[in-house]
Amino acid sequence: MIAEQVVRTFFEEVRSGRNPDYANQVMAEQVLAHQVVSEEDITVNRTPVDYAAHVREMIEAYGSFTLEIQEMIAQGNKVYVRWKQSGIHTGQVDHYSPTGLPVIEIASAVYRVEEGKIVEYWIQIDRLGIEKQLERNLNA
Repeated sequence: MIAEQVVRTFFEEVRSGRNPDYANQVMAEQVLAHQVVSEEDITVNRTPVDYAAHVREMIEAYGSFTLEIQEMIAQGNKVYVRWKQSGIHTGQVDHYSPTGLPVIEIASAVYRVEEGKIVEYWIQIDRLGIEKQLERNLNA
């Protein structure tokens, strides 16, 4: 399976919340996840089980959210994806109690695929935008 197909399947099955456990089919046993948090680079090791649990946490926080791939560009074994996730704030997020109001996440990542599985990714999420929405919803 070529890199673009692997990443598209990852988004359609796993990241969308449709089938989180499918992570074991499209992710290596250990995935390096490089995350930018407040301009600080953080790298964590993720397993397919960890990632499936992460998706379930998102479902708990934002209900049955929708995920729209806005752009996907593949070059060799790397695939860039920019997406928009829309959900309803149905569960606790950080110190924000559920409001029942919409929350939108804009994010992008580059995924590296080896032997048909995601082995590494670099992700950026508009965390400040999410926090501002949660604050606004809390005060609505």
